[in-house]
This record gives sequence, structure tokens and C-alpha cells, in this order.
Amino acid sequence: MNFKRNIRRKKSLRFINENLSLNLDWISPISILLLSLIGILFIFSAQSTISDSDWKKQIIWVFMGIIVYVFISRINYKIVLRYAHFVYFLGLLGLLLATPLSPLSVEMMGARRWVNLGITSVQPTELAKIGTLIMSASLLARSNLENIKESLVVLFKILLIVAFPTLLIFIQPDLGSTLVFPPMIFSLLYVSNLSKKFFVSAFIMFVVALSVLSIDIFHYSRHLALVKNSSEIVFKNSDYNSLLPLHNYQRNRILTFIAPKVVDPSGTGASWNANQAKISTATGGLTGKGFLKGTQAQLGYLPKAVAHNDFIFSVLAEETGFIGSAFVIGLFSLIIANGIRISSMARDSFGAQLAIGISVLFIVHFFINIGMAIGITPITGLPLPFLSYGGSFVLSCFILQGLVQSIYRFRKDFS
Repeated sequence: MNFKRNIRRKKSLRFINENLSLNLDWISPISILLLSLIGILFIFSAQSTISDSDWKKQIIWVFMGIIVYVFISRINYKIVLRYAHFVYFLGLLGLLLATPLSPLSVEMMGARRWVNLGITSVQPTELAKIGTLIMSASLLARSNLENIKESLVVLFKILLIVAFPTLLIFIQPDLGSTLVFPPMIFSLLYVSNLSKKFFVSAFIMFVVALSVLSIDIFHYSRHLALVKNSSEIVFKNSDYNSLLPLHNYQRNRILTFIAPKVVDPSGTGASWNANQAKISTATGGLTGKGFLKGTQAQLGYLPKAVAHNDFIFSVLAEETGFIGSAFVIGLFSLIIANGIRISSMARDSFGAQLAIGISVLFIVHFFINIGMAIGITPITGLPLPFLSYGGSFVLSCFILQGLVQSIYRFRKDFS
């Protein structure tokens, strides 16, 4: 009996990496720490004129994130493979608790995305992203995609895995977060050496979906024109009916990006945030206006409700200029490139897919958020990793990067 217990004890120890210094990749941790410190500084700057204390809360979240990062990075990522179902269903449970049927759900700014835990409110969307990624990677790692029949079965299962959280997030509504899933899942399928015919078919479906959306937006713009010509208020558009499950404010955001004069001719309505973000980003010059001296955020042109989260990059760009912006973009690039490098070093397909999926998830957040600030992507509300304010999001970023560090640490452990 003692011999069997010793064997179990040895097996359990294999899930912990005792070497903290020699087997550590320092590129991502240093970049993450710098970004987190920069985020705290500019959250303070964005809210300095209203004496808000979100920057203090951000310090607490970052400190908790570092603890979580260290803990997860020491645990063999293979243990996540064992509990993939548990993490996935826990994410779905969190999303269900955020629905109107749950007494714990919290509605803010017209959306139900939060669950009240008493001490604080959390956003279960972040856990759902992690759970969906882990569940999809574990399924693909265990499957044989060389067989066409099995490939179709796996694709159907992946579709179901992604469909449930996507639907629950979409009805919150949170269109921005749903945009993360397709590129994340396609990256996993790509590294799984799936048939190229699938990607051709998926591209055709994407073009069809984009065409349908374009037709809907076109009819919506015509509807707005008719309302305006009838001397009614342009935003009185609740009577617009469509088969697509989009809210009119989401259509307004898309139109703000492709045709701002249609939805907001004066520039003081739906396109205000986008315009002010672009002005803030563009007026920083080479070295910026100086810390706490950015006029757009300090004077309130960039609304205080979004300056410290969705448009934190605009605040940073105005106050630090091109040099500060390039430095932050460089840090993000290091994290992403390092994640891709670690994926190539992983000892198994699960580790490779997990690292790639995490890297692509960060690319989507990075590209869309900074794209909002410079006007090349629609406003979707996706936060910027480690810089934007938000407890649940900050913790999820540290968790995901902790998994990447774990993949690196256990890259040579074949036990």
C-alpha cells in the first residue's frame, strides 16, 4: 500500500515544476509587467480630473493576476487537458448566470454581462473564452483528422462547442466578444492540418455572411434616410425590422465606421467617441503632450466612461506620442511573437494549439482595440490586454499567459 501511495505521490509531483528560475521564459513576463504598470498610469491619467479610484482597483487586479500567473505557470498544462470539460461547463454556467433569468445577473448600460458575487461583479464572458479555447484544443488534440469521416464529426463537435457560448454572449448583447471566437478556432483548425477544402468552404461562407450583413446595413441606412426626410429624429429607429439578430445600436456602430455621415451627420452622436479617439491618437505627435496633459481625455471630449477601458490607447497615444505608442505596440508584438515561438516548442499538439489559440486571441484584442483608436475597425468594446481597466479581463489575460509559460516550462517534460 505504501509503495502504491509513493507512486501516486510521484505522479502528482510531475504536474508541478519546481525549478522557478532556470526554466523560465522571461520575455513575456517582463513585457506583461511593463504593460500592466503603463495601464495603471494611464487609467489614473484618464480619470484624474474626476478623482476616480479605478487605478487603485487595477493595482489590486494586477497583483492578483501576477499571483495567478505564477501559480498556473508552475502547473503542468497537461492537467488542463484532464479538466477541459469542467472549465468549459463552468464558463457556460457563468454565462447562464448572466442572463435575465438569473437573480445574480447585473444590467449596466443596457447589457447583462455581469454576475454579482456580493464583494464584486465579474464578467463570465472571459471564463467562457478560456473554456472554449481549452475544450476545442483538447478535442482536436485527441482526434485523428486524417480520416474524412472523423474530421466531419470533429468539426460538428467544434461547432457545438463554440455555438453555445457565442449565442449566450451575443444575447447579452456583446457583439465584440463574439468576434474573438472565429479567428481563435480557425487558428486551432489550421495548426491541426485540416483539409484546405474546409478553409475554402469557410471563406465562401464568410463572404456570404458578409454580403447578407452588408445588405442589411444598406437597408438600415435607407431606413434612417427615410426617417430623417420625414422630419423625425434620426435615431428614432426602433421600428426597423430585420431577420438578422442585431440591435440598432450595433448597426449604428457599423455605419459609424463605414458611413458616419449617414448615421450621425453632425458628428455629435453615434460617431462622437470614434471621432474623439482619432483626434486624441493623432494629436500626440512624436513625443506626446505629456503625462496628465492630454486635452481630449482631461477636458472630457473623450468620455470618461470609456477613456480608461475601451480607449485607453488613445489616452496613451496623446500623452506619449508616437514613441510611447510604438513602445507599447512593441511589447504586445513581443508577447504575441513569443507565444507563437513557444507553440513551436511545445511537446505535444495540445500545447501547440493552446499557445497558438492564446496568441491569436491576443492578436484579435490588440488589432481591434488599437484599430478603434485610429479608425480602421468599428467600435466593438473589446478591451486592450493589460492596459484597459477591468478585473475579469485582467485576470483572464494573466491566466492565458500563465498557460503559455507552463507550455514553455514543460516543453521537455515527457513524463
